[in-house]
Amino acid sequence: MESRITPGPYRATKLWNEIIELFRAGMPLRRHRLHFRTHDRCFTATEGTDYLNRLLRSNHNFGPDVTRYQTVQLLKKFFKNHVIEDIKGRWGKEDFEDNNRLYRFPPSSPLKPYPKRSYHFNSKFQNWSEYDVPRPGHILVRPIILNSELWHKRHSIAIGEVSECRIVHREKVSQGTVEGIWKSMSLAHLQKILGLTSLEGVLDPKQVNSKYITHNVHHVNKQGVVILENKLEELPHWVLSAMRCLANWPNGSELNRPMYPGFERDVFKTIADYFQKPSEPLLTFEFYELFINTLGLLQEKRVGVEALQICCLLLPPENRRRLQLLMRMMARIALNVEMPPLHEAIASRTLMIQTFSRCILRSEDEVDLDELFATRLVSFMMDHNEEVLGVPDHLQSAVEEHLAHLRRVQIKYADADASLASRSICQKISSEDFKEPWRNPQPALTAQLEEIIMGKDMSVKEKKKKLKQFQKAYPEVYRNRFPTTESESVLFPEKSKLKTQLMFFTMRKSFQPFHRSRSFRM
Repeated sequence: MESRITPGPYRATKLWNEIIELFRAGMPLRRHRLHFRTHDRCFTATEGTDYLNRLLRSNHNFGPDVTRYQTVQLLKKFFKNHVIEDIKGRWGKEDFEDNNRLYRFPPSSPLKPYPKRSYHFNSKFQNWSEYDVPRPGHILVRPIILNSELWHKRHSIAIGEVSECRIVHREKVSQGTVEGIWKSMSLAHLQKILGLTSLEGVLDPKQVNSKYITHNVHHVNKQGVVILENKLEELPHWVLSAMRCLANWPNGSELNRPMYPGFERDVFKTIADYFQKPSEPLLTFEFYELFINTLGLLQEKRVGVEALQICCLLLPPENRRRLQLLMRMMARIALNVEMPPLHEAIASRTLMIQTFSRCILRSEDEVDLDELFATRLVSFMMDHNEEVLGVPDHLQSAVEEHLAHLRRVQIKYADADASLASRSICQKISSEDFKEPWRNPQPALTAQLEEIIMGKDMSVKEKKKKLKQFQKAYPEVYRNRFPTTESESVLFPEKSKLKTQLMFFTMRKSFQPFHRSRSFRM
């Protein structure tokens, strides 16, 4: 029975091992006669292909789009890795073919090893009951982390120590702050959807470019397709014309060439050759493990779409635009009943998946299950391309709410310390707004954490102190923002080793023992 492999590091290895175990456990073995000899507990190559193909097509990680050709390719890898052997005990050197040749399982199957990880996760939020419900007529303020001295200064107006205050507008939120918020909230949402306590081993936050995310969200046309600032990164005109020709078939052609039998096949081959030429797939090598971890979520459409929406936002704008245009063309060709067959023996939908899967997703190391992973993912993305390649509404709403909170007015105290006043975030809100953090405290706490991170008036020592206080009070929110120690260390780059060594050398020189000099008297 197929097991549920949850997202996490080394998912490709886990799936490889699962398929081997299911194949060994379920493949019917019987007695076969070959060249006047009888062989027990074996199977023909054709029988193995039939069974494994049914197994893969029924497995939710691969789906019904797995072809017989792909199954044979996988059995070749099984033969090469000694998952199966021929009846003479040979493996690895000869090729596997879909015929009546006899094969069997070796006594022990070589499952791939992978490191085991243990996570310690505390999902409980801090208790919000420490904040009393205000009495009518009082000004309500959002809770923030304060020590006793800061609390005294902030609330001194309530005990008569500050005579007046005034409401001032915040400074304009910088583009860097906006990009940082989009990145941090995208990774937090992605981690939540995947159900992981950490993205470690799945995605390196350093590889995520915040500028790409904001560009993919805001620089789009009416159809939601990314607009590139650098026109040199655009698809060549002849490729765009060819794609429009097939996507809109038979309603005109921009190629301005005479139509002839087989014209559409030549146009399709031109497009395929162009997209198969680059050395790196559209989903990039660095995001391979991330997209592999979405495969287990595709069984439930809503969750799968949600995960892929955020993953595709992380792509370079050039890749995202090409993916959008390619997916739209593939979907239209697959559904176009007027399109002449582009292949003699393969249906249009299957042809689209087989032709472009490898140029959309593959690993740099050519993992054993790459073809099957790509088939499953591309099939889902093609069927739901309009949703998958759009901006997730829930994420955009969360970011806009976060930014709106940063842009709200603040109260400035006349006699308070200037540096303190510049960072105060006390504001008047309604009773309904006060109740909101009680229901869902994370947006307010996330906004507060971003303010500490982006605080330009604080020294490094002071910022570290506040971050440590926040981490102790709200470990879950802090972990979402800094899933790894590497993401945390980006805020405080280490001092130059050369400078450190120079300081050590200077101190060493200054503490050398005093040597009595010889007397100059004769």
